Amino acid sequence: MKIKVFILFFCVWVLQSNLPAQEGCPYEKTDKIWQAKMPLNDSVNLEFYFRMFGQYGKPAMEIYNAEEVIRVDELIDADDSLGYKLPVFDSELRFKYINKDFISGIWINYGSRKKYKLNWTAVQAPVEKIRTLGLPNPVGNPTNNFKGNSMGLFNGKWEVEFNPEEKSASYKAIGLFKSGDCMDRVFGTFLTESGDYRFLSGSTGVAGLDTVMTLSCFDGAHAFVFKTIFKKDQTISGDFYAGPFGHEKWIGRRNPAFELRNEDSLTFLKPGFDHLDFTCPGIEGHPVSLSDEKYKGKVVIIQIMGSWCPNCMDETRFLSGFYKENSARGLEIIGLAYERTNDLDKAIVNVQRLKKRFDAGYDFLIAATSSDKTQVAKTLPGLTEIQGFPTTIYLDKKGKVRKISTGFNGPATGSYYDAYVRETNSFVNKLLGE
Repeated sequence: MKIKVFILFFCVWVLQSNLPAQEGCPYEKTDKIWQAKMPLNDSVNLEFYFRMFGQYGKPAMEIYNAEEVIRVDELIDADDSLGYKLPVFDSELRFKYINKDFISGIWINYGSRKKYKLNWTAVQAPVEKIRTLGLPNPVGNPTNNFKGNSMGLFNGKWEVEFNPEEKSASYKAIGLFKSGDCMDRVFGTFLTESGDYRFLSGSTGVAGLDTVMTLSCFDGAHAFVFKTIFKKDQTISGDFYAGPFGHEKWIGRRNPAFELRNEDSLTFLKPGFDHLDFTCPGIEGHPVSLSDEKYKGKVVIIQIMGSWCPNCMDETRFLSGFYKENSARGLEIIGLAYERTNDLDKAIVNVQRLKKRFDAGYDFLIAATSSDKTQVAKTLPGLTEIQGFPTTIYLDKKGKVRKISTGFNGPATGSYYDAYVRETNSFVNKLLGE
């Protein structure tokens, strides 16, 4: 393993190069940016971008999704190739340098309900492509300077319906799209009632007589591609591809007033319940109960989550800092993890990686080694069915359930995330003051 690490580090050092400064884009000089292509099916390729560099004497990489920069530095021994464990999620990138300009690899997603592998290749990204996609500055801070461009037809807030022709499978969403400060650059996300689709980025252009937009994301758990057409009647329609198996049609119309159902109204206590109780194995090796002395007389947040869940990752990032700020005031948080592995030891390791990544000082328990929603009913029989992960429960100092929220609007949602932060601070401050 040490020999492989040395060889990879040497390759990274040899292959690094500088790109010239690009006027009008958030770049000065950067190391080589690689453009990767990962076929999701016979007709759709996911593109993602990354940079290799040295860090503390070993190779590391950064993956870029709009404003998000994912630092990847957990090396693994991958037989005849080299690779990384993706942060937080139970997935791996393995690859080989075929030559100084070409990389070939596979992505293995253990955390999916259906474990799968996808091949990918990478070449040095051409400067014009970097300008179009508007990658964040790898040697500085990401930019939020959105100035708009000539292809701003998609900009704004859209009322979206996925699977519109399958009423039993259809669901509503909010589409948020905005142009960046380079020509044809665009960012966006979709909010659903169970969470958002995180940081999407891509470009707009013309295909025949149509104006089109492509957005994508690769973060180790998600492999998303959204293909969109702007129609003559001022509506949009598209295809959503998720990994090798997922495909949904969707339609949208511009509607600044549209909102989803209130996230606090989707899951609630059954009649006759106002308290909860549970005992589950903690990741530190001993059982933990909500009735333990540690939680008595405290405001408690229960986070129903899983290490495989990107929205749960975003919520954990927020709750980690929130706990540090408020634990001395009488706040406790419990992460109830529902993992996608039948191996309890592996489930513990997966959650420990999440906890370590975000330096989360609160308790995490393994509620089940399955993410089937029926497992939540076994742990918390007083709840009606949860609608998605994460679901967050707020208890007052007397242990009474005061609020149950479905989903999480993460940083990619902009003003929705800001509103969540304000409301959470206000509501928990109220509980702490009672």
